[in-house]
Amino acid sequence: MAERLHLCPEGCFALAAGDALLGYAVGHPWQARTVPALDTLLGALPDPAGAWCIHDVALLPEARGRGAAAEIVGLMLREAARRSLPETVLVAVGDAAGFWHRHGFRPIPAPPPPGYGTGATLMVRGLAAGA
Repeated sequence: MAERLHLCPEGCFALAAGDALLGYAVGHPWQARTVPALDTLLGALPDPAGAWCIHDVALLPEARGRGAAAEIVGLMLREAARRSLPETVLVAVGDAAGFWHRHGFRPIPAPPPPGYGTGATLMVRGLAAGA
């Protein structure tokens, strides 16, 4: 996480209530329709990038149900648009694919890199008119 913060500080977000950290999100420019391997250093960001990668979103239970996750999605999509990137990519893990689908992401017919777990789904959302 420290490397991603160093490489792309404008892609790192924290959700706080007072002194309590309730969640965070990390994103960065990346290659189109792929994500970095899990638990690896990036070294550098691709230039040019073909997509915005949502690397991680984590919320404590007390942050859920307040619209925080939807706000994080909006922050990530706005950063991708600000950079004129054509799409946003991510890996949905656990039962999160439904959440991402509701926010316009669609499965990519390719497996995610190893390490994301059984049932992980590589997903993409085009930024042009919610494509």
